[in-house]
Amino acid sequence: MWRKALLAIGFTVLAGTWLSGSPALAKGPYGLTKIGNWHGGAYTHSTTGAFTACTMAAQYRNGVELLVTHGADGLWRLGFANKTLRLQPKETFPLDVTLDGAAPVHLFASAAGPIVFSALIPNNKIVEELHKANLMVVQTRGATLQFRLEQINEVIPAIQKCVARAKTTHLSEANIGDWAPPPVPTTLPPAANGPTATPTVGTPMHPASPFDAGRTVQQSGSGFIVSGDGHLVTNNHVVAGCVGEIRGSLPGQPPVTLRLVAQDAINDLALLQAPGSYKDTAKIRGSGVRAGDGIVAVGYPLHGMLTSDVTVTTGIVNSLSGVANDTRFLQISAPVQHGNSGGPLLDTTGSLVGVVTAKINALKFAKATGDLPENINFAIKTAVLRNFLDSSSITYQTTDQAAELRTPDIVQGARGYTMLISCTAKPTQ
Repeated sequence: MWRKALLAIGFTVLAGTWLSGSPALAKGPYGLTKIGNWHGGAYTHSTTGAFTACTMAAQYRNGVELLVTHGADGLWRLGFANKTLRLQPKETFPLDVTLDGAAPVHLFASAAGPIVFSALIPNNKIVEELHKANLMVVQTRGATLQFRLEQINEVIPAIQKCVARAKTTHLSEANIGDWAPPPVPTTLPPAANGPTATPTVGTPMHPASPFDAGRTVQQSGSGFIVSGDGHLVTNNHVVAGCVGEIRGSLPGQPPVTLRLVAQDAINDLALLQAPGSYKDTAKIRGSGVRAGDGIVAVGYPLHGMLTSDVTVTTGIVNSLSGVANDTRFLQISAPVQHGNSGGPLLDTTGSLVGVVTAKINALKFAKATGDLPENINFAIKTAVLRNFLDSSSITYQTTDQAAELRTPDIVQGARGYTMLISCTAKPTQ
């Protein structure tokens, strides 16, 4: 019955909109509680009157309502509601939660209606971490959402007290009181933007968010300089939809305005140019990479949420082809996140062997196999990159360096040519 309680949150217009015109599935909230921007209380079954759950919710400026629920069954859940969503009945999908930059927690969400979905929190340790957290980053359905958890340290105990009280008190309108929700429209507005389209290779690591329909958003990715004249490469999806200036910055340096030179949407590559001249450039490996070779991915994942400096992950080349044997791509095991898109993939000599571009479409794989894949990511091969640069008459350097370097030395060299790329963009499908 926790789901029915979640769907019948009286104080949220989003849930109320979905329920309008239909019989209420639950009653409440009773014992209404308000803590800062959080509102909530206890809910009962609409027919039996039995206690089902206590829920608190907060509305965020991105249009998403965050819900924290503790059910009569003793389980905790995170819920999310947004009126632009168009979820299918019984739709399920992976949801990754990062609290204060710790290792992500892999959850599995399910639709509780067309505009509401939720995920079970599997153990109380995660609830304890949520209780102490200041920032929560959620990645799901092609979106990265950030939540400042103001007063969550008061919200979690309030929900616990609500459950304890509700289990020992007869909840009724007569002895606790009810709170009437504001009027809501009887129909949902048409969605301005549906779920993000997914390319064949996997999920781009900076897709437009389905929660940002009708808005401009700040998007960022990574790129790397390939010529002394300031030409740099990134993924096409990093700059797709940009309005106004595209900005680029090297670590510790002020941002500069970048000029868009060329785009290749099919191979997901874009060429830009920064003003001035540059001494440090990526050098493309002359010989072919092999399966099993060690690799280093450098970039700016989740910029503004985690560190502002370059981030490095390591792994190996798993395969010399991508999904369905697509020979344009390498499959790699180095973990990558939103914002790594367009960054350099280097071998153990510091030579460029690919352009980081995507991670596996976990939703499709989970639906097909029942298993959530991890660390299956992709990079565009340098053969595709060189064809792209040659078509724009860009002079670049190649190398057959054989001496291996320590990872810190590889990263130090990459800092000189790996750029953070950012812009204001209109969400695109």
